[in-house]
Amino acid sequence: METITFPTTLHIGADVLKGLSTHENQRIFIVTDPFMVQSNKIEQITRHFQPSNQLKIFSNVIPDPPIENVILGIDSLTEFAPTLLIAVGGGSPIDAAKAMKFFSQKLEKVSDLPFIVIPTTSGTGSEVTNFSVITNQEKGTKYPLVTSEIQPNEAYLASEMVISAPRNITADTGMDVLTHALEAYVSTKATVFSDALCEKVVVLVFENLVQCYQNGDNIHAREQMHYASCMAGMAFNLTSLGINHGIAHAAGAKLHVAHGRLNTLLLEEVIQFNAGCGTVSKDYDQRTAERYAYLATLLGDEKSTGRVGVKQLVRAIKRLKQQLAMPNTLKEAGVSDRDFQQFKEEIAESALKDGCTATNPKVPTKADILQILEKIK
Repeated sequence: METITFPTTLHIGADVLKGLSTHENQRIFIVTDPFMVQSNKIEQITRHFQPSNQLKIFSNVIPDPPIENVILGIDSLTEFAPTLLIAVGGGSPIDAAKAMKFFSQKLEKVSDLPFIVIPTTSGTGSEVTNFSVITNQEKGTKYPLVTSEIQPNEAYLASEMVISAPRNITADTGMDVLTHALEAYVSTKATVFSDALCEKVVVLVFENLVQCYQNGDNIHAREQMHYASCMAGMAFNLTSLGINHGIAHAAGAKLHVAHGRLNTLLLEEVIQFNAGCGTVSKDYDQRTAERYAYLATLLGDEKSTGRVGVKQLVRAIKRLKQQLAMPNTLKEAGVSDRDFQQFKEEIAESALKDGCTATNPKVPTKADILQILEKIK
């Protein structure tokens, strides 16, 4: 038996942040990043709170939040003794807040905290997932934390919060959304419910991401991508992901390339590996190939065989990457050959151990992952 729940309450639509004004007489601990404070964007959130609330802003979160960053947050949170926890930002502040909540409760420093997330990028879907990724900088390793205890209670999808996102962030996070949907769609835990979400997400990304990239003020396109990000998060919270994320987690900790960008570099090779239609694996998987082929039809291609459909989907992704000026290799993304050679073995070994890899439709070997890495170097 499987139980499907969507426990996070979503607030969507125009002027959605006005809903924050319902909170009164609370001690509110806000986790965010330095940019939100330095740019005064955080005021778009805090101005909605009633004067009766007390606010504490922890803005020391850095990208790929390390364990030390989380510990600092726990100390600040404990000292403030909040009655409400809010994460504002992209994946890093949200992941950090989730970890702070989890470990502070395990250490019995605070009791259960209501948890609200306000995403400022359209990428991670973290506002509706029980996933968090924390980095051990000393070991160069990322640790996924997966537990219902970090599931947000509420999420506010305010598209105005992503209007000013730079082009490169828009592209990287948008392609992360696409990767989430593609991996959840062929996951070994996929269901008809997750399929429906993934199919809609793929269409929304191809219809709206380039518009967001070319014209960041396009509020309709921004809103649709924000919803797509959330829906992709709902899907992979049911199904988990695959080796695209398994490798990206491992490579990101060693090579320091943006997560969404790494996912994009891997995407074409992983699709062909999973379907058995590429050079890394020629062990054809009809079921997986036909699922990819169906997604190609949603993008306007005629129905065809699984092999042809995989090629059509890969071509569509290549065109999308070109329109977003995304790199095609690790070298183009700034990774030196020396660093690649130094870390490739560790990356492959860590990818095999990553929790996302467990639900990949095809079980990879270390040699498979090394070949995929070689294809994108």
